Amino acid sequence: MLSRAFTKPSSHKQSPRNDEQQSHRSVSIHEYEDCIFGFMDIDVPLIVCDGHDRDAGGEAAYLTLREVLRASVGMIGEGLLGMTEKVVLDRGRVCAVKRFRKLSVRRGEFGRSIQRLALASRRCQYLVPVRAYMYAKRMKFVVSDYYPMGSLADLLDGARKHGHTALGWNQRLTIILNISLAIAFIHSQSPGQDKRLPMNVHGNIKPSNVLINVDFTACLSDYGLAQLAERLEVSDTSWQLKPPPRPPQPAPCATALSQENDIYNFGVIMLDLLGGIKSMKRCSKEERVEIRRGKFDLLEAPMEGKGREEAMKVFEVALACTDPSPEARPSIDRLLFDLGNVCY
Repeated sequence: MLSRAFTKPSSHKQSPRNDEQQSHRSVSIHEYEDCIFGFMDIDVPLIVCDGHDRDAGGEAAYLTLREVLRASVGMIGEGLLGMTEKVVLDRGRVCAVKRFRKLSVRRGEFGRSIQRLALASRRCQYLVPVRAYMYAKRMKFVVSDYYPMGSLADLLDGARKHGHTALGWNQRLTIILNISLAIAFIHSQSPGQDKRLPMNVHGNIKPSNVLINVDFTACLSDYGLAQLAERLEVSDTSWQLKPPPRPPQPAPCATALSQENDIYNFGVIMLDLLGGIKSMKRCSKEERVEIRRGKFDLLEAPMEGKGREEAMKVFEVALACTDPSPEARPSIDRLLFDLGNVCY
């Protein structure tokens, strides 16, 4: 997977019938300063983010490009920013590598931004921190922790495909609370001097960026990466390598970087956790009244009594978050207050 970025087709012309037998050659230009090299001949170390060189017994300090390229075992996700692969290293450590299709910043700006994001995310237990990164001519990627339970999108879509319910209500509510705390931390950060790269905006909140721990707590990944990369449409052939597209949903406001759009995207996740496409369609004032009366089967996870009351409160919060007017959406502080009232 990752190593393909360092090979290119031979210049000899091939007939269409011989495409599958087309030869490849490795890039062998050695130029460490510009990070252009043949990975079979030189082992270039990744740049470790500040504060991570002592983690995991010092393993992060010795992570090299050759090791990462050879250790890729398959793609686990793909989006508008790039693709994510699972990497199993020689020492048994498992990581996730997110490779960008196209960055909107240069090398120095990329490195400084990743270092700032890594330092900030280490202070919040609900954010997935970046461990290391590489900026090469033909490849730019970041390395982070791997979550064997996968993403929220994986859990929900996999269960719905087979007609099952993947998560109970308490687990769903825990995930909602964890995400809200991650967003609160991000929105409390100083925006920074560069208005193009605000540190107080996530920029790409969606179910596939909510990673699940074995205890069903959640962490938010890709903090700040949308500010560094250009969004490119995924080709149709990419669906051959990953699960079918998700059911239609309200389009997240992911194109503009703002806290209001972070809140909107969080609202979409809450609606997805409540009942998927059913809850997303039931949003008019008249239908809200019918939902409160129990006329519509809105909720995906079976619940009665206190659980149902909590779910209805979360539904009202989610509707406020997805208000068409950005100015009308609640702040994250207001959301924390409202969600606190749900639980207590």
